[in-house]
Amino acid sequence: MFYDTQANNHGLAHDPFKAIVSPRPIGWIGTRAADGSLNLAPYSFFSAVSDQPKMVMFSSSGRKDSLRNVEETGCFTTSFVGEELVSQMNDTSAPFDHGVSEFDRAGLEAEMGTLVAAPFVARAMAVLECRVTNILNLAGVDGAVSDSFAVFGQVVGIHIAEQALRNGRFDVTLAKPVSRLGYMDYATVTQVFEMSRPTCK
Repeated sequence: MFYDTQANNHGLAHDPFKAIVSPRPIGWIGTRAADGSLNLAPYSFFSAVSDQPKMVMFSSSGRKDSLRNVEETGCFTTSFVGEELVSQMNDTSAPFDHGVSEFDRAGLEAEMGTLVAAPFVARAMAVLECRVTNILNLAGVDGAVSDSFAVFGQVVGIHIAEQALRNGRFDVTLAKPVSRLGYMDYATVTQVFEMSRPTCK
């Protein structure tokens, strides 16, 4: 099948776009507002975008607290979502009022960053501390500005739990990352395999 996304006439029960672009890592974004209130929210439009320098991005649909907070403070954290924290991650996706701490609502201990003034989930297997480099209000090919905002951040510090390390590597079979699929679906990593890149003859 083929369909034009402008008309979006796919004829399916649900839009398949996010199911096709999957699995996606979950950016569990921790921020602190200028008034000192803490915020924690999961974003499925999240990824690493550069290794040198180390950079990640998350995209917010609408002007949510995470976006407002990074605009005010210029920093955020990303807590790794492992299988043991998936229920709490889901709890923090609720539309709480500004100033309400998702950490408290989900029963999570917040720890402040070492290099950035933003909170993270103390129990997370890994955490990225980030400083904002750019915020883009996304636009389509027709130039029309959307209600989506991409936040780019340089990773300035990384926390790793000792129990997630094996043989000098961050072992995802120990950390058990949860990924976002389409619809209301999630997945965990169940199989890992290695494959070397080919060399030119």
